[in-house]
Amino acid sequence: MIVGIVGCGAIAHIIAQNIKDENTNIEIKYFYDKDGKRAEELANFVNGIAVSNFEDMLGNVDLVLEAASQSSVRETALKVLNSGTDIITMSVGALMDTELRNELIQSAKDNNAKIYAPSGAITGVDTIKAASIKNISSISLTTRKSPKSLGRDIDKKEVLFEGKASEAVKEFPKNINVAATLSLASGMDIDVKIIVDPEVSRNIHEVVVKGDFGELKTRTMNFPSTANPKTSMLAALSAIKLLRSLDEHFIIGT
Repeated sequence: MIVGIVGCGAIAHIIAQNIKDENTNIEIKYFYDKDGKRAEELANFVNGIAVSNFEDMLGNVDLVLEAASQSSVRETALKVLNSGTDIITMSVGALMDTELRNELIQSAKDNNAKIYAPSGAITGVDTIKAASIKNISSISLTTRKSPKSLGRDIDKKEVLFEGKASEAVKEFPKNINVAATLSLASGMDIDVKIIVDPEVSRNIHEVVVKGDFGELKTRTMNFPSTANPKTSMLAALSAIKLLRSLDEHFIIGT
């Protein structure tokens, strides 16, 4: 499987580094970034090819991994799917736009392509997907991050946001993709609270789910990426595991 990456930042580096020496049928070969130098550096690292226009990789790859931004999803995803190419979207927040999501799903159907959204920096997604077969009465997400992780210069704990996931992903497009993942997995616009806390050094996500299945409570304490504190290491690892699963014949989980 030949993979192209759109967005050559922290997540892309972690993925490329971990896949490079693995004995699998996965080859990350093409790289695009609006900053051409970043694409060239990452391409050189894995002996790949940097392209000046992401469309130049289409037709040469089996799958495109988007690791750039919500705006990148809007700019590239439809073109990828229209070419009959599968896509992994890291910027899941973009898919909270119902019109865009439906357009992408229709294109995927029309062109026999697939859209993958990794579980990212959150736990319990498989359980929520299963629970959604019956009634889920409520889901809440409380996220705590350091000021550095949220790009804030404050010295005391503060609630920055309290509301629905659809609004959270607009106000914090680089920080709260987990809210979109939980919403899409459950089929509901979940409740979100975002807290900036100078006393925390990890990205903490607490989830409470109630429904016909019972009750689920999870607490994930992620180390941020050293290259980009806005990104949790687990988000990149989830994409690596998803890539591996596409090459596996024994799959655990939904």
